[in-house]
Amino acid sequence: MIKRIITLFKIGRVLAQSEALNIIYKFHKPPAIIKFIFLIFSISLKKNENKNSGLNESERLCTSIQSMGTSFIKLGQFLSTRPDIIGDDLSQKLEKLQDRVPPFENSKAKQILKENLGEENFNSILNLSEPIAAASIAQVHKAQINDNGIIKDVAIKILRPDIKKEFNEQIDALMLFAYLIENLVKKTKRLRLVEVVFLLKQITNHEMDLRFEAAAANEYAENTKNDVGFEVPKIYWNFTSEEVLTLDWIDGISIREKDTLVKNKIDINGIASDIIQHFLRHAVRDGFFHADMHQGNLFINNNGQIVPVDFGIMGRIDKENRRFLAEILYGFIKRDYKKVAEVHILAGLVPRETQLEPLSQALRSIGEPIFGQKVKDISGGKLLKQLFDITDKFNMQTQPQLLMLQKTMVVVEGVARKLNPDTNIWETSRPVLEKWLKETKDPLSNITETLKETAETLKRLPNLPEVMDKANQALSFLASGQIPQNSNSYSALNEKKQEMKAFRNQSIIGFLLLVFFSFLVF
Repeated sequence: MIKRIITLFKIGRVLAQSEALNIIYKFHKPPAIIKFIFLIFSISLKKNENKNSGLNESERLCTSIQSMGTSFIKLGQFLSTRPDIIGDDLSQKLEKLQDRVPPFENSKAKQILKENLGEENFNSILNLSEPIAAASIAQVHKAQINDNGIIKDVAIKILRPDIKKEFNEQIDALMLFAYLIENLVKKTKRLRLVEVVFLLKQITNHEMDLRFEAAAANEYAENTKNDVGFEVPKIYWNFTSEEVLTLDWIDGISIREKDTLVKNKIDINGIASDIIQHFLRHAVRDGFFHADMHQGNLFINNNGQIVPVDFGIMGRIDKENRRFLAEILYGFIKRDYKKVAEVHILAGLVPRETQLEPLSQALRSIGEPIFGQKVKDISGGKLLKQLFDITDKFNMQTQPQLLMLQKTMVVVEGVARKLNPDTNIWETSRPVLEKWLKETKDPLSNITETLKETAETLKRLPNLPEVMDKANQALSFLASGQIPQNSNSYSALNEKKQEMKAFRNQSIIGFLLLVFFSFLVF
């Protein structure tokens, strides 16, 4: 516990001396005691240079968080998906947070490869490049592997040395801080800060086991193998471990290089529509979608196919919510607001006693202004956001997995419109939603789907069943935004709470002693 308090003190110093708090205070007014604690932490004999004076507020906030390291980068990214906790304005500012840090040296990368893959597989890796991309958790190298006598170009993702130890020490300290806040400021209990930090710990620890990302990519590839114009890179399991992920190298053009795509005679208008349709198809058909589809993670390969990369953040939607999503979007496309209202009530998304006509009228107030806009201004993602805002007034329960989908939809639409500003979101979405809704109402289709799912499950049983199971749990955490009460993680959370409760008085005393100690040392 003392070590945790010391770590918390160091974090507090870094946070207090950054610009982040001043910006956050504009959106949330903390209690006086919290401001006082951070005021003490911020005392320093050194003069802080303001290197971010030329940046806007969002950029300054993100730059400050990036300078604080992995834990804060991950916390910021996680909170950007939870406007229900921090509010829309702060959430939007955190969406611009980039996960880029300096790379570690190649000699260390080779050491990690050898320790994880063994001498024989390590010796099969040829021409390992310098890092081509570096983030807070891992970095990526280009290389070649000898795969059963065939030389293949691959991308190798390698976990940062000691990143798990460093992250978990910091996050445990933040959990203690969250616990102290909840006990000092009673009104913060509704935010369940300890659970939020613990959930971040669970998600990020799964992310730091690259077998889980490999399993996600593998499942995504299985789901989309028959999707024309879409290709998921192959995973090489013999060259993949907890700290190493190896997959096909993509020879292609980044979606962000619009001029290059045009120069290579690629139909960018077609690609723009395809991106939206693939995303919706994966969400409503499979209930499993890429939740980080920004421009840097999408390429067009030599065959003209869309190729996604980076499968660390994936979203899941259960069948009931998929049906809800498709019916809602299709209802708005058809401008059938009464149908949309009925879906809300029948699905239990709003209380059963909610009156149909007032809800229908409220939904019309969202839909009609949208249809009065120009095609290029219509957004399915923004529609969903307005929908969640207005149904909140009818006591609709927060659906974290749909919040993630809504945010991803905004990103996907943005990517599509950078390729083709006149992309018609409704006309592009209609055939995907119509096809899925028709198939789900067909009894024969339901039987076929059940048989297909059974066959897929049996086929995957020999393929790392434990890893697939844990990966599914990790992705479920991320998609639902909560910890299931019957899970091992829920028990672990309760153990953490009991541990912190037992040491609460000692922690507060130790914390105050460290604040006093800071005047002597710093």
